[in-house]
Amino acid sequence: MKKLVYIYIIGFSLITFSQKREIDSLPTNIDEYIFVKPGDSLTIKLQGFSILPKQKFKSREDLIYYLWFRKKVFKAYPFAMLASQRLDTLNARLGKIQSKRKRKKYTLLIQKYIEGEFTDQIKKMTTTEGRILIKLIHRQTGETVFNNIKGLRSGWKAFWYNTTANMFKLSLKTEYHPKTINEDFLIEDILQRAFLDDKLKEQKTKLKLDFSKIIIAKKAQIDVEEYKIMFAKMRKKKDRKSVNKN
Repeated sequence: MKKLVYIYIIGFSLITFSQKREIDSLPTNIDEYIFVKPGDSLTIKLQGFSILPKQKFKSREDLIYYLWFRKKVFKAYPFAMLASQRLDTLNARLGKIQSKRKRKKYTLLIQKYIEGEFTDQIKKMTTTEGRILIKLIHRQTGETVFNNIKGLRSGWKAFWYNTTANMFKLSLKTEYHPKTINEDFLIEDILQRAFLDDKLKEQKTKLKLDFSKIIIAKKAQIDVEEYKIMFAKMRKKKDRKSVNKN
């Protein structure tokens, strides 16, 4: 029961990803940002005791894609953070309830609350946002969604949840590895800078991460090529549909 929150969050997302969602678009106003080309001096941003090197973008276009992706992270992160908070609260309270009947009743109340709180918002998520959410749940809880469902229900139930996720190009087994996976590095970069700028409220990860070492190893290089390719495919698909209609 204690990990029930994951099933409802991801379950709703899988059911609603196929529904009408907002159309992805790139930002147009980036006047408040600057980008550092490879070879430029590395600037250091200081705030309190934290330091982060300025990101290095190859072009203005790359910055636009980075800001588009940042919007996705900003949308998904509060859900992962809230899921972790609800889970911690649920665990703490269930530990104090001795009666099985009362434990079941309390869990059902949490279930209804989660349904009302998350459903409407998750319906608006894109596949990219759903993938980010799955990764962030691992970041905030230390466990993948698949393993949590497996521990609560069964391996068979987890298998079918994951099979459904695969239909939407998602995997509940997805882990969060900023050190080795580019997308995860971008997510962590966005989060750390948002925490420093007070744009997102920081909730400590349950994973062992030292982002200062990771970003130094990456030389603060921002790679958004996979999203450029994704948008190119989307444009081609849209053009083919237009041609077929005509």
